[in-house]
Amino acid sequence: MSAAESGLGVHVQARAKNTRRFLLEAAARLFDERGYAGTSISDISAASGRTSGAIYFHYVSKEKLALAVVEAHFATWPELVGDHLTADRPALERLVGLSFDVAKAFRDDVVVRAGARLWAERAGIDAPLPAPFVGWLATVTTLLEQARAGGELNPALDPGVAAHGVVYAFFGLHTVSDALDGREYIEDRLRDLWLLLLTGLQAHPDAAGVLDRVRPCAVTADLG
Repeated sequence: MSAAESGLGVHVQARAKNTRRFLLEAAARLFDERGYAGTSISDISAASGRTSGAIYFHYVSKEKLALAVVEAHFATWPELVGDHLTADRPALERLVGLSFDVAKAFRDDVVVRAGARLWAERAGIDAPLPAPFVGWLATVTTLLEQARAGGELNPALDPGVAAHGVVYAFFGLHTVSDALDGREYIEDRLRDLWLLLLTGLQAHPDAAGVLDRVRPCAVTADLG
């Protein structure tokens, strides 16, 4: 294969990748607004300006497209989690910081929102969807184990048991916030939740101090 042919192949692959992402985001917007049953390939075609044939070429079926959206939702988290797992700050501060970044993604990222809605509607989707929450339970358990090792965690708590409570509370908050105000005030509600949770989680309760140390960093990142 010549250099020109190789370069053309790379260009074609990049164009196909961009097209797939464009179609995925167009579908995600509709899945987020209307749900799986309320969205058709024709709707996605109209919203994206691409033919139904082009959509079927890249995704074969609506089920496969929904699965791709859910997989893209899950793919959002590893880099974000990794950043917080390795950050140079106390473990509970890293956990709180991670929760705010995840909350913002659920509020602002249409693919994340659509993936969550599609998983909630999984009974109507004829495709095997990834299992949720398992990774979050493992991540929170790891951070709480680190908090215990650092003397931050209430010694009466088991990190694994406490992790379940944190994950249940966090995603329950999202469900209620989405139902009441479309997550518009999710960061305020999350701060209130941490004021409650940290009082029980910390060996030496200082919930307001943790939040004051974590949130200015998040604000700076937003402005940058």
